Amino acid sequence: MISEQQKKSLGRVAVLMGGWAAEREISLKSGAAVLEALCRAGVNAEGIDVNRDILSQLQTQQYDRAFIVLHGRGGEDGVIQAALELLQIPYTGCGVMASAISMDKLMTKRVWMGENLPTPRLEMLNAQTNFAHVIESLGVPLMVKPATEGSSIGMAKVSHADDLEAAWKNATQYDDQVFAEQWVEGDEYTCAILDQQVQPLIRLEVQNDFYDYEAKYQSNDTQYHCPCGLDEATETELQQLALQAFLSVQGKGWGRVDMMRDKMGKTWLIEVNTVPGMTSHSLVPMAAQANGISFEQLVVKILAATV
Repeated sequence: MISEQQKKSLGRVAVLMGGWAAEREISLKSGAAVLEALCRAGVNAEGIDVNRDILSQLQTQQYDRAFIVLHGRGGEDGVIQAALELLQIPYTGCGVMASAISMDKLMTKRVWMGENLPTPRLEMLNAQTNFAHVIESLGVPLMVKPATEGSSIGMAKVSHADDLEAAWKNATQYDDQVFAEQWVEGDEYTCAILDQQVQPLIRLEVQNDFYDYEAKYQSNDTQYHCPCGLDEATETELQQLALQAFLSVQGKGWGRVDMMRDKMGKTWLIEVNTVPGMTSHSLVPMAAQANGISFEQLVVKILAATV
């Protein structure tokens, strides 16, 4: 439970969930978990299933602050953040620019490349692409990704050159901007960041080709290792790289940085999540728990950072 003073300072809180993105169902689950935890902690919180009428809802209900648990477009890309800025309602997590950059995997990689941070090489894909050139440049296997979709939706591992064009066409269902990325063979790690403090790394062990939608939300075979198995010096090195990557896109509040470590021990930055999942399968609560922070404490810390 929070103190009466903190309860008063936090005021009336809108937990924004749902929305209209492809990740709507995951957002509803995350939002329900956050709302329950906030209420259990004594926060005056109410859930809102966000639709296109959200601005008038927020104006008429007079909320003091917002906890954003909207995944994907409309919630993680700077749109809702900009609306809340206009309404002068404090909100959780990253600001407009950091949200917009991080939602766009392509723009995130361009920022990292400009900062000389390690991220896999890429080639843009479109109707004029010479697919044979892409294969020659990146080799196979490779990854195909829509630039602005979350939860690995539309992503595909391409193991044969003949499959590249079909993977690109499939990805265009989700985004006009699609790119191919150099495949990194190795272990996948994720680093949760809470109020500029790195949390223990989690190493992901999946049965699928990569940490895709099924592995994230449906499979019971995905294994999460925390402690991650790295020695202390190496874990610290990866944590600091993750923090640097997060700050390079002007991240604040909370978030998660995904990385790969190849067979040669080189670390590659993959993406930033500015509104990570908060479900039973989610990684930020898992990392926080390993650091002695309960789910209730986690959501209150995230919310309090808006003050």
